[in-house]
Amino acid sequence: MKMPIIPTMLAAATYAFAFTACDSRQEEVREDSLEHKADSLEEKADQVRKEGESAADATEDSADRLRDQAKETTEAEKDTAKARADAAEDNADAIRKAAEQKADALEEEADQNREAK
Repeated sequence: MKMPIIPTMLAAATYAFAFTACDSRQEEVREDSLEHKADSLEEKADQVRKEGESAADATEDSADRLRDQAKETTEAEKDTAKARADAAEDNADAIRKAAEQKADALEEEADQNREAK
């Protein structure tokens, strides 16, 4: 009995695809490792953002306290306190910016790990 050529070719192509499409066990382990590393980097980025925001908020709270204390002082002391409060707010902005840049770099590294799969 002779098999028709089209079903035979179709079956051969299907088997070839099935065997080559499957990832090896080592490849799966490598991809899982890269995915885990990327997830860890994203968690670290979230933590960096959270810590940066907390530090910036604390600095801004300090600036607000300086302004409140300055209300009960002389004009010269008010000017000094205002300048210190402004500097503290600038510092808070710098903290936020640095934390955001570090978190963005971590997320970029996570994306590169995912793309390496």
